[in-house]
Amino acid sequence: MSTTTSPQQPAKPTSAELEASDLKETERVQAPAGGPGRGPMGGGMMGGKASTFGPSVKRLVGRMAPYRAKTIAVIALTVVSVIATAVGPRVLGRATDLIFNGLIGGRLPSGITKEQAVEGLRANGEDNVADMVSGMDLVPGQGVDFDAVGRVLLVVLALYVGASLVAWLAGYLLNDVVQGTVRRMRDEVEEKVNALPLSYFDRQPRGELLSRVTNDIDNVSQTLQQTLSQLLTSVLTVVAVLSMMFWISPVLALVALVSVPISMVVTAQVMKRSQGMFVQQWRQTGRLNAHIEETFSGHALVKVFGRQGEAERVFKEENDELWKASFSAQFVSGLIMPIMMFVGNINYVVIAVLGGLRVASGTMSLGDVQAFIQYTRQFTQPLTQVASMTNLLQSGVASAERVFELLDAHEQSPEATGSPAPEADRHGEVRFEDVSFSYVADRPLIEGLSLVAHPGQTVAIVGPTGAGKTTLVNLVERFYELDAGRITLDGVDIASMPRSALRSQIGMVLQDTWLFAGTIRDNIAYGRPDASDEEILAAATATFVDRFVHSLPEGYDTVIDEEGANLSAGERQLITIARAFLAAPDLLILDEATSSVDTRTELLLQQAMAALRTDRTSFVIAHRLSTIRDADLILVMEDGAIVEQGDHDSLLAADGAYARLYRSQFAAAAA
Repeated sequence: MSTTTSPQQPAKPTSAELEASDLKETERVQAPAGGPGRGPMGGGMMGGKASTFGPSVKRLVGRMAPYRAKTIAVIALTVVSVIATAVGPRVLGRATDLIFNGLIGGRLPSGITKEQAVEGLRANGEDNVADMVSGMDLVPGQGVDFDAVGRVLLVVLALYVGASLVAWLAGYLLNDVVQGTVRRMRDEVEEKVNALPLSYFDRQPRGELLSRVTNDIDNVSQTLQQTLSQLLTSVLTVVAVLSMMFWISPVLALVALVSVPISMVVTAQVMKRSQGMFVQQWRQTGRLNAHIEETFSGHALVKVFGRQGEAERVFKEENDELWKASFSAQFVSGLIMPIMMFVGNINYVVIAVLGGLRVASGTMSLGDVQAFIQYTRQFTQPLTQVASMTNLLQSGVASAERVFELLDAHEQSPEATGSPAPEADRHGEVRFEDVSFSYVADRPLIEGLSLVAHPGQTVAIVGPTGAGKTTLVNLVERFYELDAGRITLDGVDIASMPRSALRSQIGMVLQDTWLFAGTIRDNIAYGRPDASDEEILAAATATFVDRFVHSLPEGYDTVIDEEGANLSAGERQLITIARAFLAAPDLLILDEATSSVDTRTELLLQQAMAALRTDRTSFVIAHRLSTIRDADLILVMEDGAIVEQGDHDSLLAADGAYARLYRSQFAAAAA
């Protein structure tokens, strides 16, 4: 298992992914995942043009393909529910006709026909009443048939109860589809993050990335949950209700349809203006999250340098921008619903007046008019619901676009299929053969570098900041891909190995410690989860972790948080060194691994690491030259090139770059 102390598994970028940047090489590779080279006041976000609304919706819906059978079942059940609900008013109109016909028929003389009653009314000058009676299904002298009314009401009750039960079942299945889709999206995002090259994290603030992974996916989940069911029901309701309206009265149906193009034009115009605002809202949310995460993670530095005022100012600016974007998006999209309600109410009034006139003329029954008015409400209601969902839908699609941007990011190159050297031949020999590398194509960093690190050697790498020291060891880990040349481990080109196989042979301890929430025992065993308690204790004793653990309340079972706040910086560093000691890798990389411990502990650790380095190649990056005086080989790097190499005494005798570095440190101490 790899003992790399970084919480992620970064990998090499392709050349197409490397963007121009002013980050120094050491800032680029030594900073944690939060964003290299970014202090507490840092900011920035990943750019990129968001997709258009339509393709994003299509892509989001397309992710439900694995649940096709359940989706078809949801549509079928929703159709049944909508049809049952749509038939209800028509049947209920029959009950209204029975009551109204009974009331009118009871007032007419009995023993005559309807035609005779109509002629009598006309003879008395009641032409309007005669026209209405002529269009009614009644028997003069016969009152309301309550038995028939009761049977009709039972049918209506059965329709509505059945529609509700079917709608509940459809909602249950849809919930399964939506949550399954979002779960798969989270899985894909997690897999994508692990497949992204290290260069992606170099350019991406951690708060912005976390916002995409958490806030945006949660927003997509809520949007799908709240809109899909209503949207499907609304569309089917419009179709069903419109069919019933044409069945009852084609003329009134055409009048009602006038509101449709008006609604569509209004909705299209408002959505066109608000969609970009929603995209900006969620981008601004990511920027604010990035700033909050950076200021909170660097809270101590903000306090020390007195930058609270600056932090608050930036927060206020970002928060104000988010408020403006959110207010504009919600306000503009919120205009749809009141406009739609106004159009629907005007439509309702027109239908009521025309329906009343047709009842009076005898061309329609009162029950039909009542049913049509109900259908008018049912026709405008789903349009209003769609309008009210527009802001939520646009917000969810904007979040989906941001998630898709992450999923579409360029991944690291495919895994190689070769095999590492056989177990018996593994000694940790590392060869650099004419290696060239650059972060940006037109700014070469390492050119034509060749060196050999023999098994058991301790190779120290020194040089000024930005010389390429950390880049050198990161190339061994294949965190980045070479531009030219090759690196071999025990005679095998590392580019031909799967990354996991390569890194399982390497242990790495960084200057920036990384601990996860768990016990001290679990943190030490991170590189070897199957290690026994005796092996963990032996590693802890060898690296002097055991010396301070017994002062903690629960000893090795003491729970620490992600930041290791209940431990000192030196104690955290010791745990990471114990982690590497327990893993016993073939190749050991120490990047300023003792920078956080005191001088006495450092001397003891030098002895412990000397035992650890036996029969293993070790790369040690150090700025304090006193820690690498006993190294077998010292490489002095400047501007990506090895300008000197040798042991401590020979390099001092050469009076070159190493001697100048050495004198600069110890002359300052003497002064």
